[in-house]
Amino acid sequence: MLRSLFAGISGLRAHQTMLDVTGNNIANVNTAGFKSSSVQFQDTLSQVLTNAGAATATAGGTNPAQIGLGVKVAGISTNFQQGAAQLTNVSTDMMISGDGFFVVDKGGEEMYSRAGAFSFDSLGRLVTPDGGFVQGWAADATGAVDTNAALTDLTLPVSTLMGAAATTTASFEGNLPTDAAVGDVLTRQIDVYDAAGGSHALTVQFTRTAAGWDIAADVADTTASGTGSITFNTDGSINTVTLPTLAADATVGTSAITLDLNSLTGYAELETLAASDQDGQSAGSLQSFTVNADGTVMGSFSNGLKQAVGQIALASFTNPSGLSKSGNSLYSTTVNSGDPQIGTAGSGGRGTLTSGSLEMSNVDLSAEFTNLIVAQRGFQANSRIITTSDSVLEELVNLKR
Repeated sequence: MLRSLFAGISGLRAHQTMLDVTGNNIANVNTAGFKSSSVQFQDTLSQVLTNAGAATATAGGTNPAQIGLGVKVAGISTNFQQGAAQLTNVSTDMMISGDGFFVVDKGGEEMYSRAGAFSFDSLGRLVTPDGGFVQGWAADATGAVDTNAALTDLTLPVSTLMGAAATTTASFEGNLPTDAAVGDVLTRQIDVYDAAGGSHALTVQFTRTAAGWDIAADVADTTASGTGSITFNTDGSINTVTLPTLAADATVGTSAITLDLNSLTGYAELETLAASDQDGQSAGSLQSFTVNADGTVMGSFSNGLKQAVGQIALASFTNPSGLSKSGNSLYSTTVNSGDPQIGTAGSGGRGTLTSGSLEMSNVDLSAEFTNLIVAQRGFQANSRIITTSDSVLEELVNLKR
């Protein structure tokens, strides 16, 4: 049989594979996080008719004479170029800007995805459209996240609470005017909290004296009260300060409170005294959340505070093209992908996260339709090889009539 027949058959098979890959790319043009693939061809083993000859003193060298036996698919590679961003304004939709993959637990197997179309299930777990659990790290009661801990299902139930904390420090800042008249009184007030989250008004009075200012502090509904004083140098800096002692009240549940006055100044003709901050808080329930660029999920609570409730994990690979497509927009590791390097977004070469957007397919339709034409013409040309070879065989058969 003619070698050209089998070369043509190999060409048909190779270009059929190219048609299949191109068709799959076009079919997934609107699949979030989809990465297009491309086919690489290579020639097969060639049959040697004449080996190469070495040059001698009396004769020149000769080149080998070989006939190729067709084409084969050398590989199908995945293009991990960044896809375009599509704004969805859905808080659970996330896009990776740069390298990296979301880590997903699907049926107990760790898999990886670029598609960030997530949602919450009835138990508050962040899941993929087919029910896989998005992996990350949970925050503790103080909002701290240990990224060295084992990965866990990222959960954000609506029953999430921020615990109350008793106030231990109340801060004041601004300027006390040194040209104020003796006897002038400045009063400032700030809410402080007991261990159960109950609020109490902390009132602090600053009374001008000949030497400086007397301080009187009192926490409403408690036994905590005290007096002190503060004086300033001529350059407006603090000279001496005696802080009021605000002892704990076990009956109400308040802790001992220390006043922080280190930011006060004493300049003339300027009165900007203000209660700036305190470190206590009331209890609060989760109202909403946002996702930072590093994957930290920040919860907004009913007490007006924000605190981290978890962090999304990302994985990176030495050779992402070595990953195996497992369906449902998921990838799994292979012996040639390398082990996953788990970490936070924006570190270790991993991209950053954008909430409220999705990464669309990186399929270039103009290029794919061009590849479709190339594959079609290649298929037709190889089929012509077969028909031409068949005509030659027909002529050979007809030699004997």
